[in-house]
Parts: sequence; structure tokens; C-alpha cells
Amino acid sequence: MKNSFFNSFVPKQPNFFCLLKQLADILSEAADVLSESVEQGKPEERETYYRRVKEVERKGDMVTHQVLDELETTFITPLDREDINALASGIDDVIDCVNSCAKRINIYNPRALGDSAIELCHFIQQEAACICKAVEELDVFRKNPARLRGLCVELHDLENQADDVYEFFIRRLFEEEKDSIELIKIKEIMQELERTTDAAEHVGKILKNLIVKYV
Repeated sequence: MKNSFFNSFVPKQPNFFCLLKQLADILSEAADVLSESVEQGKPEERETYYRRVKEVERKGDMVTHQVLDELETTFITPLDREDINALASGIDDVIDCVNSCAKRINIYNPRALGDSAIELCHFIQQEAACICKAVEELDVFRKNPARLRGLCVELHDLENQADDVYEFFIRRLFEEEKDSIELIKIKEIMQELERTTDAAEHVGKILKNLIVKYV
């Protein structure tokens, strides 16, 4: 009872790992909407899909700002402040990239994107799922880093596979597409999809640095 009384005067510590998990879940949600828009969406539905992704992206911004605000006022954190900041900012960057992809699809409104765009979206979804699993490991990775290390490797492998798909597609695009305006539209969108896979891999590098630093 005595401890309970005094605890009421102690500031509640934010759960940074919980906030990071929220952010990773938001990334996964954004990736799912993007993939759906490319795989199933009709040209006339692109603006609706973009608005959905934009709404999810704004949720990500709110959680990221909450993380940064809590870092400024919290005395004890589970990881160094700069590490939490880097991870939150890294995940938020991927969400921003997903939003940028949806924005380009809406603005450029190409005739069709094709199977390679769908493949890249699937890679983004898989990377988002990896990041979600990795964030769940943050409270235990110091004792058992193997799972987190494996997820970092998986992120790297997914990005390499995405690079292969992108490079093959771009080469074929320049060989086969005769409409120069359509070529530019599709190239810009595919570049942004590939950049999103790079941003997700960068989160893997941040996570890998945590293993080096804390284990």
C-alpha cells in the first residue's frame, strides 16, 4: 500500500518498444494498402488508394513525434536515445517512401504497372513484416541476438532480390516501351518502389548496429 501511494507520484515511463511496434505496424498497414493498389486497384481508384496511404502515413508521423517528445523528457531509456531516435526515424522514412510511391502512382497515372511493380510491392510487404518481427525482439535481443540477426539478414536478402527485379525490369522497359511519356512515368514509379526497399534495408542496418553495440 505504501509503495502504491508513492508510485502515484512517480512519472509513468513511456514504453518505447511499444511505440516502435506501433510504428512498425503502421508501416505494415501502409505497405499492404500500396500492394493492394498496384495489384487490384483500377486507374480510377488510384486517388482513393493514395488518400488511404496518406492517412496511414499521418498516423506514423504522430507516433514518431510522440517517440521524439518522450525522448526529450524521459530520464531512463531502454536503449540510448540516439538509437531509439534512429530506429523510429528509419521506420518513419520507410512509411514516407511508401506514401511517395502511392503519390507518384496517383499523379502520373500510368496505363499499367505490371508484374514487376507487384513483385516490388510484395518485397516491401515482406520487409515490413520483418521489421515488425525485429521490433518485437528489442526487449530480449541482448540475451538472444540470433533471431534479430537473422531478421537483419533477411532484410538484406529481400533488398537484393528487389534490386534484381528492378534492374531487369528497367532494362526491358527501355527496350520495349515506345511511348516516351509512359516510359518516364513508369520509370519514376519503379525507382520509388526500389528506393522504398532500400529504406527498409537501412532499418536492418540500424538494428544490426544495435546487436554490435549491446551484445
